[in-house]
Amino acid sequence: MTKSKGTGSQLSGRGLTVRVKTAAKRSVSSARWLERQLNDPYVAEAKKRGYRSRAAFKLLQLDEKYHLLKPGTRVVDLGAAPGGWTQVAVEKVRGAKVVGLDILGMEDVPGAITMQMDFLLPEAPDQLKAALGGPADVVLSDMAAPTTGHPKTDHLRIMALAYAAYAFAAEVLAPGGAFVAKLFQGGAERSLLDLLKRDFAVVRHAKPPASRADSSETYVVATGFRGATTRRDDDAAEGGED
Repeated sequence: MTKSKGTGSQLSGRGLTVRVKTAAKRSVSSARWLERQLNDPYVAEAKKRGYRSRAAFKLLQLDEKYHLLKPGTRVVDLGAAPGGWTQVAVEKVRGAKVVGLDILGMEDVPGAITMQMDFLLPEAPDQLKAALGGPADVVLSDMAAPTTGHPKTDHLRIMALAYAAYAFAAEVLAPGGAFVAKLFQGGAERSLLDLLKRDFAVVRHAKPPASRADSSETYVVATGFRGATTRRDDDAAEGGED
């Protein structure tokens, strides 16, 4: 794969004017999707650099801003297929262990461990830590459920994934670790953000330049994991569990 040269923040779609006509077997929505892909500079740049998806640039840009992926950092990429974020993680951590985990099969990423597994299974956290050789320093999640076209439903579905990703992250993160997850704006994210603010030293919102302007997606970047002890102490201060 071509070595990374910058994060692509300077890319723009100016000058790209490929038009796609509908055909007998192509719907209007399919034609629009294809036209957007053909005119997307991140799609072209991802192909040029050997990344498996344009989403790789989102992680490059998040890392440029928040310095998440340092040499020696152990990383798990949840919902990793097709592997763009896993590729970036391998580049950045320089020989440290990276695990790309997905319920779907995924072509191996050189330098990473790929695991086909449902991370919701009870045994998944222990198996992941065994593969990493210890707890993770960073847990990444760029997961999104297939969209339905109904904004409220799509928001609730991706929030369910984000909650599940954090529940897993809380089981595998080392103290001081970081969690990055995709969200859709829509209101229901408030309770997750409150939980993250309790469990991490710093919680930020970010929308990297590679995230399409017309998309409601955003990312939460939580750093300085304080662990489950903080949660238990808070419960005790409030009178414990019912």
